[in-house]
Amino acid sequence: MAAGYLEILRARHAARLLAGTLVGRLPNATAAIAVVLFVRAEGGSYSLAGALAAVYGVANAVGQPVLGRLVDLHGQPRVQLPAALASAVAMAVFAFTGVDPLPLAYAAVGAAGLFTPPLEGGLRALWPSVLRREDQVHTAYAMDAIAQEVMFTVGPLLVTLCVSLWSAEAALLVLNVLGVLGALSVVVSAPSRAWRSAPREAHWLGALRSPGLLVLLGAFLFIGMALGSITVASVPYADDHGGDAVYGWLMAALGLGALLGGSVYGARSWPGAPERRLRVLVALLAVCYLPLTLMPGAVAMVALTALAGVFLAPAIACAFVIVDRHAPSGTVTEAFSWLVTTFTVGASVGTGVAGPVVEEGGALWGFAVPGAAGAVSLLVLVAAGRVMAASAVHAVVAVSSENDPNRAVEPRFSSGDRA
Repeated sequence: MAAGYLEILRARHAARLLAGTLVGRLPNATAAIAVVLFVRAEGGSYSLAGALAAVYGVANAVGQPVLGRLVDLHGQPRVQLPAALASAVAMAVFAFTGVDPLPLAYAAVGAAGLFTPPLEGGLRALWPSVLRREDQVHTAYAMDAIAQEVMFTVGPLLVTLCVSLWSAEAALLVLNVLGVLGALSVVVSAPSRAWRSAPREAHWLGALRSPGLLVLLGAFLFIGMALGSITVASVPYADDHGGDAVYGWLMAALGLGALLGGSVYGARSWPGAPERRLRVLVALLAVCYLPLTLMPGAVAMVALTALAGVFLAPAIACAFVIVDRHAPSGTVTEAFSWLVTTFTVGASVGTGVAGPVVEEGGALWGFAVPGAAGAVSLLVLVAAGRVMAASAVHAVVAVSSENDPNRAVEPRFSSGDRA
């Protein structure tokens, strides 16, 4: 299982780019948890915590495709690092001023989300130029999803550790300093500085002119909603079963389950169309959300939360391949950023919905939201199956390499990214 991943990590620049991207994304990946714990420490309600986390998510959703398009047009260093600095400064303002005055809190959190750099989409744009072979890039996508789950496992524990040792305010500051350092590590690397997007057709819709991509984004909106609702529903459950430590373990277990599932999924090549495979993975994901409503003791609940995450990383890795198949030429970073955006919007909607649901019906009703959201995601994929199949038929599968002086056509991905 590890042989394919080690082969990727031995490639020049691969380990650095992966590690830098993961560290750079820590503020974004842990924002919902950090904001919820900070608002609670400031005496705010669950609804306020959910609302602020939702504002961050919505602002992030707006900023990711915009910044992704700017990366495609102007390159990574000119966009990624300034955005990371602006986001960190805004979150520092929120950490120092707290929730009063409330308008400033909303503005600071919104700015932090808006300027979050599109490191995730940027890394996926870099993989073909770093690895060259299509099979290696597929493995890298799976490894990418697995590594993210390591971050989602360690991130909540890091947040709760900072809160325990210092304060919720310190957690926000430490995470954002790490985020800037991670972004800096990526943008000064040779692949990031050399990367240029393929020529693109001028179109105001950009990557969104692909019907297959629109279907995928619709499905992942509801997967994000399921994940966001778990984040909020776990808070009152943890309050009744041990406090912040239990909450941290629940969030870590969700990432650990995805890590295990992604490791198995990425260890082999899967036959058949990825669009069909994604429907199966989403169906299994939705089914595994249902046992959360049982709400057993803390140890059993951690196990059920891990089960709920098992098919998350495989679904994400499969979605990466589908994005690459359906993205119009020259829109690779933007297309991947739209996937991040949609997932973030869904998570934000999930946190915004789960807050009032939890206050009215308790954790039980909060845990019912992810199962319903997973079912809707599956319905979207099934209903639009023909659209995705037809769109995939027209995907471009070869591009000209910018580094090839003879401009020889070589087998590559539909994204058409060049180094």
